[in-house]
Amino acid sequence: MDKMTPVELKAIRHIRNSLVHHGHAPTVRELQRALGYGSPRSASLILSALISKGVLKRRPGGAMQLIHDPEEDVSNARTVDVPLVGTIACGAPILAEENIEAMVPVSKSFIRSGHRYFLLRAKGDSMTGANIKDGDFVLVKQQPTAENGNIVAALIDDEATLKEFHRSGDAVILKPKSHNKKHQPIILRGDFQVQGVAVATGLDLR
Repeated sequence: MDKMTPVELKAIRHIRNSLVHHGHAPTVRELQRALGYGSPRSASLILSALISKGVLKRRPGGAMQLIHDPEEDVSNARTVDVPLVGTIACGAPILAEENIEAMVPVSKSFIRSGHRYFLLRAKGDSMTGANIKDGDFVLVKQQPTAENGNIVAALIDDEATLKEFHRSGDAVILKPKSHNKKHQPIILRGDFQVQGVAVATGLDLR
């Protein structure tokens, strides 16, 4: 990969932070302001350079995807890139390209070789009793099975949700862990499939 200029690295950090905190890349004008440019054209040229260097990729809808983080190169011995999964496309696998917002460096101490992992951003307060607050990140090991008491990522109505897994006969019960009474257990039948099991919860990447 071509060497990054200081302004390109600054742009990448701003794009990464926007993806992590807001779930989408900044607009050209937002990037223009962050970099201190007087016109959006200069920011557009930076984006084009990052695309040509293989750092960014433009999705079919025009949104930017961070496909390589150069800062990972300097700490390669300690971290691995893990996909941050955003809105789940209808009918698409959870790690389909269109679902991945960014690749986030994660310590290898969390990772077991031979397994696939992804990060999910928690929404709401249904799992505060498990130390998962709104906006926190959860590292999930992709697998189709779970044991009672595991916190799992489940795909329900094309949206990933985090709940505590329990099996009762041929039914699966996904339980919230919250003092908020509006959150009730979700009961599913045999066609339910676990997407993965949480291995690190309550991560604050902000």
